[in-house]
Amino acid sequence: MKKGFLFKPYEAPNLSPFDKLFEIFKELITHTSGDFDEAIDWLRQLDVEYKLTDKDYTIDDFIEDLKKKGYIRDTLKDDGTTGTGITAKTERAIRQQALDQIFGNLKRSGSGSHKTKHAGNGDEHTGAFRDFNFGDSLEQISLTESLRNAQINNGVEEFLITENDLVVEEAQFKAQMSTVLMIDISHSMILYGEDRITPAKKVAMALAELITTRYSKDTLDILVFGNDAWTIAIKDLPYLKVGPYHTNTVAGLQLAMDLLRRKRNTNKQIFMITDGKPSCVREKDGSYYMNSNGLDEYIVDKCYNQAQQARKLHIPITTFMIANDPYLQKFVDHFTEANQGKAFYTGLKGLGEMIFEDYETNRKKRIK
Repeated sequence: MKKGFLFKPYEAPNLSPFDKLFEIFKELITHTSGDFDEAIDWLRQLDVEYKLTDKDYTIDDFIEDLKKKGYIRDTLKDDGTTGTGITAKTERAIRQQALDQIFGNLKRSGSGSHKTKHAGNGDEHTGAFRDFNFGDSLEQISLTESLRNAQINNGVEEFLITENDLVVEEAQFKAQMSTVLMIDISHSMILYGEDRITPAKKVAMALAELITTRYSKDTLDILVFGNDAWTIAIKDLPYLKVGPYHTNTVAGLQLAMDLLRRKRNTNKQIFMITDGKPSCVREKDGSYYMNSNGLDEYIVDKCYNQAQQARKLHIPITTFMIANDPYLQKFVDHFTEANQGKAFYTGLKGLGEMIFEDYETNRKKRIK
């Protein structure tokens, strides 16, 4: 009998013409920050180069299907003319695509659950058993093991089960988490012809979709920071753009901590995606102090103070620095030391996997 491997030719998924174009369209609409007309222009150019359509199904047919399926709608532009915009259904589809691209190897788990090292009142069984104690809930009792004990201890002729026969199966306690994701939208995120904002935006959309669909008990707030910091809604992520801003890291951290102070969850954390040095702070009188030349000691010290403040509040900060300049890495090292948090120096390719690894494996003590 011969043994070995049988290799078959690769067969692409059997997608409809609409689905094939829709996958590309979702990618383009993310890059164009929700600009439908620009995304379709790109799609038409790709069609000319790669023959994406044929006479039986054209780009115009695709646009008509987008309307029928509720992915686009007529909108009124600022100049009073009518245009086309994407709908909430498309925004959700974009977030799902980002989740699949970045966290595609994720194994499904219970919603709102981060595993801890501690056994307790949870919903993931560990396989370990113990005797029933007063105060244990009925849901924890292992019926099979308890009946088995009753038969052994009391015989089978006249069935009797007592408290001493009851066995409880341990479950792993799962902690809830409140997360703030900070995204740098300063001008440096698109400097030198390198698009850093789109991958960062994808990570934010993927994390948002992950938490809202699989960890529904957790909370996620998203804020952006340039000269100032402000929160944005999940639905606004596809439209996120870089502005002509400096990098006010202090304002972002202050807002993040204000948001987390209001959360009931014991477990809180901040993720910060940035590629530039802090270059701006807002003074008490409302004016801005800005310096883009090197690391300004005045600005940097204020960042360190915020890191220490977050540490006092038991809020770890995980910094994802999209840069490899030695002096910037030195700043992040000192910032991380002040907070006792974590730091990753990364290219954009592995950013999503690292954020997920930190989010998924972050083990917290049992909440009492």
